[in-house]
Amino acid sequence: MSPTMAAAATGPGSAAELFLQRLEQVTADGEAGLCSLEAATALGLEHQVLVGVVKSLQSLGEVIEAEQRTSKTWELTPEGQEIIHEGSHEVRVFNSIPSEGLLQSELMKLPSGKVGFSKAMSNKWIRLDKSSENGPRIFQAVESVQDTVKEKLLQVQKGEANCLEEKDKNELKKRKLLAEVTIKTYWVKKGSVFSTTIAKQETDLTPEMIASGSWRDLKFKSYNFEALGIMPESGHLHPLLKVRTQFRQIFLEMGFTEMPTNNFIESSFWNFDALFQPQQHPARDQHDTFFMKDPAEAIDFPMDYLKRVKRVHSQGGYGSQGYKYEWKLEEARKNLLRTHTTAVSARMLYRLAQQEKFTPTKYFSIDRVFRNETLDATHLAEFHQIEGVVADYGLTLGDLMGVLKEFFTKLGITQLRFKPAYNPYTEPSMEVFSYHQGLKKWVEVGNSGVFRPEMLLPMGLPDGVSVIAWGLSLERPTMIKYGINNIRELVGHKVNLQMVYDSPLCRLDV
Repeated sequence: MSPTMAAAATGPGSAAELFLQRLEQVTADGEAGLCSLEAATALGLEHQVLVGVVKSLQSLGEVIEAEQRTSKTWELTPEGQEIIHEGSHEVRVFNSIPSEGLLQSELMKLPSGKVGFSKAMSNKWIRLDKSSENGPRIFQAVESVQDTVKEKLLQVQKGEANCLEEKDKNELKKRKLLAEVTIKTYWVKKGSVFSTTIAKQETDLTPEMIASGSWRDLKFKSYNFEALGIMPESGHLHPLLKVRTQFRQIFLEMGFTEMPTNNFIESSFWNFDALFQPQQHPARDQHDTFFMKDPAEAIDFPMDYLKRVKRVHSQGGYGSQGYKYEWKLEEARKNLLRTHTTAVSARMLYRLAQQEKFTPTKYFSIDRVFRNETLDATHLAEFHQIEGVVADYGLTLGDLMGVLKEFFTKLGITQLRFKPAYNPYTEPSMEVFSYHQGLKKWVEVGNSGVFRPEMLLPMGLPDGVSVIAWGLSLERPTMIKYGINNIRELVGHKVNLQMVYDSPLCRLDV
């Protein structure tokens, strides 16, 4: 109860004093106590207001004794109230049928048609003639009917619900005409210091009271030393960590193995060259990638594999003409902060190719990647990438779409669209879109494709082995999964939807 309400409840001439006077009156007439619900009705107050009065009086000490009681009662639903005034659905249907009958199709258009037809048929008030011209026709089967449903509801309205049999009440409840409600009331009796007037109790001892000595004549409100204080706000998991755990669980449920992603520093060879990304590609420029100064270069490579990568870049091979440029080892040796976790996938696929016998494999990773971006409202220098890779014989674009559908469905994202795209190391490639209920628009949630032979065959993977893969930013599906309302709760105030969508939290780079 607010301070204003409390003052209104306990001040002179207040609801509290009216209640105390009522309690004095009924006990003088020989009653042991007073029910708060009956008191509210007698005083013309809402019961919830009177409950607040009782709790306020309890805080004053032993003015009253109050025992909480629970009871159940039956109340009419809005539909039940409607039947009180207009009759039950089945009676309305019966009365709407003329002597020549009514087409069933026309009857079903009536407001009470569907429910009333079913109930009237079960009561055998009406009959259906399927051989009638222009379609099935409904006729009255009896001369008159009695609206027992309305009569039972009227009994409840008069407070005579106990007169109804349980099966009748349950049937009306099933039809959503009655609702069983629980009412909490208080049985109130006089306390040891009962009085019909309420003296205001002081809550603070002020310096003025001490100086004047007036505190000796004042009554102070007692302190409840057993009352619990307000629980302090405690920490909680960041939404990204929550969703990351869910992603990881989904991958594990689908039979994927997690890849080691603890090397933030990667060589250009594994980050770009092994993925059949040319050395003159714009992503390899210093404006897009963080290059390392110390150590500036990597020195340890599988040389046979490196030579095959060099040849497919500069001369072609495996059915490809390559890029026709002079591939340089100096560029491949440059160290950088990895721009995507696909560099880890390349390492794992190369390791897979070195096995004596190829075995189908499913890998996943969730970890941080880095881009040399100008920081603004929509860009950060780092974000988290989720990646899934499946290697097996004969995999197609259809397999990729099926796996993506299963993956996003487990996440709770069911509305998906696919759009053709271009990636240097996948062909065909697809962007994945999901419909965002908060923004009322389709937003990109990931990129995917089938790894090119120019990437896989130099590794030593057998002919006929395909690798499907997809990647997405952890931040974007978090936005879609949690929704705009939860994002608002996280930041603690109203936010502009487009501003949230464009923020670094929702950024996607592929």
